[in-house]
Amino acid sequence: MTRPIDVLVIGGGVAGLVAARECAQVGLAVTVIETTDAVGGPVAGHVLDGLTLDSGAESFAVRGGTVASFIEDLGLTDQIVAPNIAGAWLHLPALKQADAAMSVPLPKAGVLGIPGSPLADDVRRVIGWKGSLRAYADRLMPVLTIGREHSLGDLVKKRMGQRVLDRLVEPVASGVYTTSAVDLEIDVVAPGLNRALTTAGSLSGAVSALRAGAPAGSNVGGLLGGMASLPAAIVAALQRHDVAILTGTTATALARSGADDAPTWSVTVTRQADAAPANPAAPTDPAAPTDPAAPTDSASPADAGAPTDPAAPLARPTDRTPAESTAPAAERTTSTLTARYLIIATQGAQALRLVNPLGDQFDALAELDWPAPTAVTLTTLVLDAPALDAHPRGTGVLVSADAPDVTAKALTHVTAKWAWVAEAAGPGRHVVRLSYGRAGQPNPTDDLSDAELQALALHDASALLGVPLAAAAVRAFARTEWRDALSPATLGAPERAQQVREAVAATPAMEITGAWLAGTGLASVIPHALQAGDRIRHAALGLTITGPDA
Repeated sequence: MTRPIDVLVIGGGVAGLVAARECAQVGLAVTVIETTDAVGGPVAGHVLDGLTLDSGAESFAVRGGTVASFIEDLGLTDQIVAPNIAGAWLHLPALKQADAAMSVPLPKAGVLGIPGSPLADDVRRVIGWKGSLRAYADRLMPVLTIGREHSLGDLVKKRMGQRVLDRLVEPVASGVYTTSAVDLEIDVVAPGLNRALTTAGSLSGAVSALRAGAPAGSNVGGLLGGMASLPAAIVAALQRHDVAILTGTTATALARSGADDAPTWSVTVTRQADAAPANPAAPTDPAAPTDPAAPTDSASPADAGAPTDPAAPLARPTDRTPAESTAPAAERTTSTLTARYLIIATQGAQALRLVNPLGDQFDALAELDWPAPTAVTLTTLVLDAPALDAHPRGTGVLVSADAPDVTAKALTHVTAKWAWVAEAAGPGRHVVRLSYGRAGQPNPTDDLSDAELQALALHDASALLGVPLAAAAVRAFARTEWRDALSPATLGAPERAQQVREAVAATPAMEITGAWLAGTGLASVIPHALQAGDRIRHAALGLTITGPDA
């Protein structure tokens, strides 16, 4: 006889896997369903030219130690590695020549591009004396002590001027969050900045205070062999607890069911008729269908001065090489799963569609001012390029939106950033990743064939790295598409998340988790998912349970 489902988890990304493990560890019968053919969401890998590479998130923020502690619990501590400290560069319009471009190192003493020392040489190189003097005027301006600032871009422009916003902050914001700085909520992307601003009396002083209070060392880490090792280890733990993982399975509707004294959830699902057992997020060859999710900053340097890691999950991607053929859609079957408890760990848009019929409190959520999704395309190139052995642009480049000669918004020089990739590649062979697509604009790659996109990526890589790269240098190429994601960092995000939490708290036996609520990166997603799983397992075991944190 099949054991009844205690907890059904909808969504097999990192949030869903973490919450499922939290429940399974106490003996609850857990089932995870995932729409795509692989679990792991934005943390996945692929194989290009024989190299195992991250096809999505490549790092995690070390702040708070939550991710490192979770990794230790999985037995992966000895695989944690730090990136090259060389840092990122900026690609910008020249200060005096309208049609020219310039590449300069990103100033070191900043947060999200905001300079702590406006008159420093590396800052003046980016914004000129005029821009530096305007930014220094921040030190002379009074600080509003009543209320809080919300828009990062508006604050920077008001305190330091347009040049700091356009040439320092916007490239970082777009690269890390795929969103204009004007639309970013300060308390989400730079926790503590508002408080430090009031205390220090200036924005540059607040930045310096935040940096002084940060722990020494890199603010991000990675895993030997790629971040895909993380979901693979979680899946292995789930399998030891007999957790069922159903890939190729989509929840289309849910409803309360059962008796008053034993309520349950009925979830309608559709499933590919030929769906295989769960793929434990191991690196795959992109010539076959896979699920290589990527971060918001999938191609921006992780050491770009941001206080958080750039692993903000986007929508489920597709990953392919130019040789891949398009297979016909598989037949799907429809069935119903019944469970005592429910954890929804999907992308925001899907979660809102599922809960919409559950009551007025959820119906109201759909009317909130959710940001429009951004379409992002990630390209990966493996190159024969000995000239790149010198790492001419550090670990990567963030691109100004008005740079005249480049379409990409960011580039990561992977073999410069991660020593383990460079060692695997060997001298002269290099991996670069470029990302395309900015908030509020059509994706410039939408109408490009794979061959055309490869040519564009090669052109952009040449311009950004300052090294001519011929078509013959390309050993391998992959394209990953991102669609329909809700940013967790835009204006009003804390208030929207609070309304979701209140609606969930009023709905027994259900939790919602994921980056769209938790915030950007694994350092936000993992603790949020742990808390959601903990509340469900407490309820299932009849223990005292508290509502979601305010």
